[in-house]
Amino acid sequence: MATSTAQPRLKPRQSFWGLWNISFGFFGIQIGFALQNSNMSRVFQTLGASMDDLPALWVAAPLTGLIVQPIIGHLSDKTWNRLGRRRPYFLVGAIFAALSLFVMPLAPLIAAPLVFAAAMLWVLDASLNVSMEPFRAFVGDMLGTDQHSAGYAVQTAFIGTGAVVGSIFPFFLEQWGVSNVAADGGIPDTVKWSFWFGAFALFAAVLWTVVTTKEYSPEEMAAFDGPPAQESQQPIRALAAKSYLSSVVWMGFGLVVILSVDALGLEKEVLLLGALLAVYGLLSAFAISMAKSGQRANMLSSIVGDFSGMPEVMKRLALVQFFSWSALFIMWINTTPVVTQYVFGSTDTTTTAYNDGANWVNVLFTVYNGVAAIAALALLPWLSRTFGQVKTHSICLTLGALGFLMFFFVRDANALLVAEVGIGIAWASILAMPYAILASNLPQQKLGIFMGLFNVFIVVPQLLVATVMGSIMQAFFPGEPIWTMLFAAASWLIAAAAMLRVQAALPSTSPETADA
Repeated sequence: MATSTAQPRLKPRQSFWGLWNISFGFFGIQIGFALQNSNMSRVFQTLGASMDDLPALWVAAPLTGLIVQPIIGHLSDKTWNRLGRRRPYFLVGAIFAALSLFVMPLAPLIAAPLVFAAAMLWVLDASLNVSMEPFRAFVGDMLGTDQHSAGYAVQTAFIGTGAVVGSIFPFFLEQWGVSNVAADGGIPDTVKWSFWFGAFALFAAVLWTVVTTKEYSPEEMAAFDGPPAQESQQPIRALAAKSYLSSVVWMGFGLVVILSVDALGLEKEVLLLGALLAVYGLLSAFAISMAKSGQRANMLSSIVGDFSGMPEVMKRLALVQFFSWSALFIMWINTTPVVTQYVFGSTDTTTTAYNDGANWVNVLFTVYNGVAAIAALALLPWLSRTFGQVKTHSICLTLGALGFLMFFFVRDANALLVAEVGIGIAWASILAMPYAILASNLPQQKLGIFMGLFNVFIVVPQLLVATVMGSIMQAFFPGEPIWTMLFAAASWLIAAAAMLRVQAALPSTSPETADA
């Protein structure tokens, strides 16, 4: 066939405004994530949750990501309708995320407010993931390899800017006279109006990208990247050659985790972790069985096959992501309890001191996201040219670890702003460097599914933090959340070391990833 021998065309270079339109929707998505990350522990505690309850209530977020992202990645690779390939998912996710943000502050009016808030967090995070996952692949779809770094840098800048807006909005509302303290069991007006503003901003930003961008048709993508026909059956052939041993190991490991909960007195949330391991083992056995019986590619076999056959560079980056996001989830859950308890001296959600501390967390989160937005466009390109992308990411993670160590030792609110600078630089690198490396070294026809599977290594560590961290803290540091910051620092130091292993998996001819 002519298409199999023709030289692939180069994708047109995007202008500044083209890069802007491609990633502007992420500005709104990150407003939603920022409101969630900086306020949901506060909302849960305000509605009566204890410190020990927080990991279980937060478990909805990573669990939905674990389920949603590979599925959406697989489906978006194969979708084409009037809206395009990725844009239908942007829009549907934005609609449901905006609705969740709008009704979340109404939780005190519901008979079971804490349950309602947890359910809305589940819907919110699932919807944000539906919108977010295709945006990662969207940059790879729309840009040539020579613009991948620029594309993900612009996306990171919008992520940082959106997070600044979402994080600082409650603080600004208080300065404008909106009440920051509510009656016992109520949600402060600063949080309510922030969520309602976030609902509008999220939907409007995503709609901007949907309206202003035009995706390449399947025929154009084939001309750019080559036909996908030979690629589609590869996971099936790999699965058919596998034994059931790995599936049995996964199921057995899950069963051991489940049985260890009572035997070791672990927190009940660990049951979820064991169940997930066992379910993955069962699903992988089904996928192997279907492949051995000669069934054609389907969603389950494609996801399991691609997961077990990840490219080497993706495997090495997965380890880095695992430890990187472990620290981030620790930060999002525990910064409010740490700052309110150790810096502002209160654990009572009805006091002015507690709510002042909770609002200061919004300021801290604003700083690290603002630093990330600036670093993505100014610092990271210089570091990459000087040290290469691999070493740059390792350096940035080390700076972030030093920031977490400051939380462990410092008790001055203003001094913690310095810690957020290091954390912000690391955050910028986490959002840009791994994706730029992957986009230039993965099969372009399967960019959605591989990006979705890569995000599993964002979600799994969050699940571990949400399930296991509670048991560790209850056993060794009850009532002392400050120790979580030491765990976060250690996680980023491990990630920084693991990043140095990635270079050996990169082709020496790759202009995007080779060290300078």
